[in-house]
This record gives sequence, C-alpha cells and structure tokens, in this order.
Amino acid sequence: MRKVVCTMVVALAVVFGAVSLLQAASLDDAKALAEKAAAYIKANGRDRGIAEVNNPKGQFVKGDLYVTVTAFDGRLLAHPMQPKLVNLVSDPTQVRDATGKQFVVENTQLAKTKGSGWVTFAWTNPATQKAQPGKYWIQRVEGMDMYTMCGVFQ
Repeated sequence: MRKVVCTMVVALAVVFGAVSLLQAASLDDAKALAEKAAAYIKANGRDRGIAEVNNPKGQFVKGDLYVTVTAFDGRLLAHPMQPKLVNLVSDPTQVRDATGKQFVVENTQLAKTKGSGWVTFAWTNPATQKAQPGKYWIQRVEGMDMYTMCGVFQ
C-alpha cells in the first residue's frame, strides 16, 4: 500500500511540477525553460544544477512555469514547488495520466532515445477541476541519466 501511495504522490508531483496551471505561458516558453535548465545542469554539474532547479526563487521558475528534473529510474530529483516530493522512489510503470497512459515511462524512453521532444498528457487542471490535455517538453541532460521537464495545459 505504501508503494501505491508513494507512486501516486510522485505522479502528482511530476504532472503538477511540470505543468503550468495557467495558460499565459506558451509551449515555446516551456521548451526554452526546460532546455535552459538541462544546459545549466550540464555546465554546472549535477549537484549545483539540481540545487538551482529546486530553488523556488531561482532562474527556472518563471511566472506560472517551472522545471522539474527526473532520473531515468523514475525518481523526482528536483521540484521547486514541492520539495518534500524530491527523491521519492516509485515504480514508473504505475504512474498514469487520466487516460491510463504510462507517461513517466514514455518520458524516460523519449529522453533516452531521442534526447528531447513533446509529450502529451491528460490530467485534472487544478484551475478548472476538469481533465484537460496538455504538453510538456522533455530535455535529456547530456551525459547524465536524467531529464528536465516543463509544460502547459492546452
């Protein structure tokens, strides 16, 4: 039961951490912020980079957008808005969106094989309380087994 609860908490953290709650931000803004964070981590090292992404007043929180960082094993490494969720271990195959899609598995595969790209999802938007489609940009941190993520509801 603890594993299921932990899995659900991580799922919520991943989605809400990566998704803008307002529609003011564009897909281009989300992509640029995720790419910037990945470049920063590569240039400054894992520890310093993750610390900066975890900073709620840092450069990777911009208006209604913020970046999260996830390891290839499914662990959330950085979440500037919900730091208590960082480093929770989960089974990525159990994390699903409103349509049942295993989006953490998809995110990781995309990061491993292509390095970057858009992922669509359906999740309850806290602003509308309705399941709503969205997109987030996945960006692998070059040379590391992790990726950044930032997105918006559509």
